[in-house]
Amino acid sequence: MTVYALVAGGEVVLIDAGWESEQGWQALLSGLGALGAGAGDVSGVLATHNHLDHIGLARRIIEESGAWFGMHPADAEHIEAPHYRKPEVARRVESEWMRHLGATPDQVTRVMDARESTWGRRQRAARADRYVAHSEVLAVPGRQLRAVHVPGHTPGQVCFVDDAAGLLFAGDHLLPRISPNVPADRRPEQDALGDYLDSLQRVSLDADYEVLPAHEWRFRGAAERAAEITAHHQGRLAEVVCALRMSPGATAWDIAAKLTWSRPWEQYGGYVLFSAVNETMAHLMHLVHRGTAVVLEGSRTPRFAVRRAGG
Repeated sequence: MTVYALVAGGEVVLIDAGWESEQGWQALLSGLGALGAGAGDVSGVLATHNHLDHIGLARRIIEESGAWFGMHPADAEHIEAPHYRKPEVARRVESEWMRHLGATPDQVTRVMDARESTWGRRQRAARADRYVAHSEVLAVPGRQLRAVHVPGHTPGQVCFVDDAAGLLFAGDHLLPRISPNVPADRRPEQDALGDYLDSLQRVSLDADYEVLPAHEWRFRGAAERAAEITAHHQGRLAEVVCALRMSPGATAWDIAAKLTWSRPWEQYGGYVLFSAVNETMAHLMHLVHRGTAVVLEGSRTPRFAVRRAGG
């Protein structure tokens, strides 16, 4: 996970904050020190999105310096909700969602046990005191950043573009080697994967810019990378349709086990397993929104089938 520090005139603004850990804190202090700054010099933190590896240290930075903390309202409102902040509510809501995806009681228990450390970190997560809007131009040390709302990985993910320098701070939206997880939106009217594919086109316009992602390494060729990720998801959608033809009436959990992953499905567990099934659900719901698949009636857990011609 990479934190970017924008430094000028003794002032520092961070893009993302890093994972909440003592090791992460010391690494952040070391990086700031190399720039001739310290935690007390940080005047603001811009979050690309609300995942804990990106916002975990924001609270400690704010306590150290009084910095402001900004993110898109869609993500800021999510981390204010009881299902995020209150462990007992979070456990219930997450368990219900896993059952919705088709998990057995044993699978729910194993995934929830693996996620136990998450709830405390959510309680401690800093609250945003500044909202960042699409197309807003933010004055930060030595730069003007243009915010680009790119929902998909989260509903409120934002990229920050420095047009003068030709830089795209991409967060998790555009990565050089892997495709970021695109989880299903729990509102059935929303198409998270469709949003993500649309968002890829939004940043690929900055094709000649250098991309600074939150993971892996810097690279050029945003348009080419966006096209590669789009092709990956189109291939995955075709694979899901094939699995549905073989197993009509399957749940998202059933279908996920039939897809091709980076390692054998039996080796998946904990949050990684949950993320894989959640992304499978996003693909299924995209097919439903596209009219290729349908949700069968008569079951509390959604079961899917390929739409019949003329159906």
